[in-house]
Amino acid sequence: MRIALLQMTSGIDPLENADTLCKAVSGAAEQGAAMLFAPEMSGLIDRDRARAAMHIHTEQQSPFLHAAARAAHENSLWVHLGSLPMRGDDADGKWRNRSLVIDDTGEIRARYDKIHLFDVDLPSGESWRESSAYAPGENAVTLETPLGTMGLTICYDLRFSALFDALTSAGASVIVVPSAFTVPTGEAHWHVLLRARAIDHGCFIIAAAQCGTHSDGRQTYGHSLVVDPWGTIVFDSGMVAGLSVIDIDLTRVSEVRARLPITRHKRPFKVPEPA
Repeated sequence: MRIALLQMTSGIDPLENADTLCKAVSGAAEQGAAMLFAPEMSGLIDRDRARAAMHIHTEQQSPFLHAAARAAHENSLWVHLGSLPMRGDDADGKWRNRSLVIDDTGEIRARYDKIHLFDVDLPSGESWRESSAYAPGENAVTLETPLGTMGLTICYDLRFSALFDALTSAGASVIVVPSAFTVPTGEAHWHVLLRARAIDHGCFIIAAAQCGTHSDGRQTYGHSLVVDPWGTIVFDSGMVAGLSVIDIDLTRVSEVRARLPITRHKRPFKVPEPA
């Protein structure tokens, strides 16, 4: 199965980001990919939330989403948008960090709102409070794709193995982790966590990432990865923005799960009472 990963340095202009994505969709289709994967916040990265608010819409109003759906349809290609900031229906007016999967007819086939929000203070001095602008999602999501049953996560979700357990228990053999990892956390944890999730759950991990210095001043780690169920890194983009096409062998899932049948060995257990 041939897939395409788009590593981006998304900026503050959604139309420029949409142009980058649409060109990548065309390039991926020309090279025979079945599905393209984009990173978290593919449509907009802007830490100035007042400025960003002018470009955050509902699904029906989003120019970026409409352009992506049109490109998917015109190129007969499935597209995983990574995630977009979307306006929700919450009374407090908070946004949603939403992952969307578009099929080869341009129709939205799945939506997933990021469950675990990035509220951290890093040793580098960086401080992030995703929950101040975004509401968390509540539901794990899987869907059927050309790659089989796929589970959806976003970035910080990577640190919560229980979500991956729920997705593989629901049949997922591929889990996507679109991300915009910071440089300090990426250098420390990105590769090891992605490999661990693949090994723990006997699945492919596909993680398209943001990279480099963005127009709002932030820096992201890059290194879009594809990891197979044995924990082998099949592809690492490094710090280069652009489109990459990779061939993966999906039979590796059944091979590895037959060798190490972790999914069959899961057993219920009692959780101890808090001390």
